[in-house]
Amino acid sequence: MISISDSIRKLVLQTPFLEEGLIEGIINLSALARKLKPRIEARLVKNASEGAMVMALKRLAGELQKKRHEQKKLSSYFGDITVRSHICEFTFQKSETFLGRQMKLLKELQQNPDTFITFTGGVQEITVLVSLEMKGLVEKIFREETRISAYDRLSAIIMRLSSDTVLTPGIYYTILKQLAWEEINVVEVVSTYREFIVILQEAQVDRAFSTLKDLIWS
Repeated sequence: MISISDSIRKLVLQTPFLEEGLIEGIINLSALARKLKPRIEARLVKNASEGAMVMALKRLAGELQKKRHEQKKLSSYFGDITVRSHICEFTFQKSETFLGRQMKLLKELQQNPDTFITFTGGVQEITVLVSLEMKGLVEKIFREETRISAYDRLSAIIMRLSSDTVLTPGIYYTILKQLAWEEINVVEVVSTYREFIVILQEAQVDRAFSTLKDLIWS
């Protein structure tokens, strides 16, 4: 049978802002218990005592705070953080002709080795992120492909990661949660084995960089 503690844990961990608030100790537990009471009772199919809910929230907050305290310092997973500005994004419908045109673009870019370029392939779509000065070239090469969307005035924050990050739960979540907390919109994310790239609107990149710097090295 599901318990009050189990129900509260599930609801809190499904809501990152609640989890963060409990860890930081900035939430009125009695008020939160009253807010969650109808949802808890619906799960339990019986009445739930607010006092029992407050005690469960206190225990959960303690567990979450202890877990964070015991975690390896976030900075140990990160190397340099760099910013690349003036990036544009195209998303195209996947097709049999796309690969040939992709190879043609890469061949053209051999003359510009410093150009920012990434391809992300999904089941039905392919996204191209490229330096803004190559926008016209991309439009020319892929003009016969079905374009789904196009954006410019973007920037990339590129985070260098340690090799053990791939086996560490929660690293990407911690980054994206902090950006969401600061109401910074993430347009796109790209990752490799030792790099995590966040694509943002240029207007938000300075605030995002400061936010991540404070998060990682505070």
